[in-house]
Amino acid sequence: MKYSLLVFVLLFAVTSGAQVVEKKGLSLQGAKIVIAAAQEEAKKLNAPGGVIAVVDEGGNLVAVERLDNTFAAGANISIGKARTSAIFKRPTKVFEDVIKNGRTSMVALADFTPLQGGVPIMIDGQLIGAVGVSGAASAEQDEQLAIAGANALMNSKDMSMASVTYLDNKKVSAAFVKGMPLIEVENYKVHASHRDSAGMAEVHEKDTDIIYVLEGTATFVTGGKVVEGKTTAQDEIRGASIDGGDTRKIVKGDVIIVPSGTPHWFKQATNPFNYYVVKVAR
Repeated sequence: MKYSLLVFVLLFAVTSGAQVVEKKGLSLQGAKIVIAAAQEEAKKLNAPGGVIAVVDEGGNLVAVERLDNTFAAGANISIGKARTSAIFKRPTKVFEDVIKNGRTSMVALADFTPLQGGVPIMIDGQLIGAVGVSGAASAEQDEQLAIAGANALMNSKDMSMASVTYLDNKKVSAAFVKGMPLIEVENYKVHASHRDSAGMAEVHEKDTDIIYVLEGTATFVTGGKVVEGKTTAQDEIRGASIDGGDTRKIVKGDVIIVPSGTPHWFKQATNPFNYYVVKVAR
């Protein structure tokens, strides 16, 4: 059986009797899920840049992604944050606060980056790795992106281990408060999306968006040409508005399918406007 997210390593120990220990580990695909979720959060927050690094439980680098316009040292700092979080099994903010409160001797520790923005990744109470972010608008935003990445992997862990994924209503309701990914895997994503005003025009060059409106109304424009469009991430374009296109009023219960490569724009939205988006990669 092939696991796309978590690989299981069997550790054999010879003691008074034969024992088998099952241990979860972080795969490259799992690291990609973490990075994709952190990037999505960066777009929502209009973060000016950032580097996202993911390490395994021993602090060894699994994957790293540098967003455009990030300062050169960001990669090493993000890797250091992730490694520190993994080795000590704590968010790096804990150590930054400890040092601020006077325990400056901790800075003498080797291979130690006590800067906010490193978050451990836990599955079923077991550490499998950590994510570190550097180069966003602030230390708090670094941590916010890291948390989004770690949560995405923890929410999607069952996708590689079973044919059914269950998300209870409390988790779903909480996701709609700010708008958060529910599941992000290789071929598709499910987002609990929230708006209280107009958004930017968007083009997803590889993802088809399937939108289902749960609450509120919006003016939705599709087609046409993106005004002042810029590439904000890989295969993603954003702009101020859309010139031309088709304009629709969408309400509760409506379903809209936006093929990859099609400009689309929430020109106006009520507060609140909640909707599911299923993103299917081609």
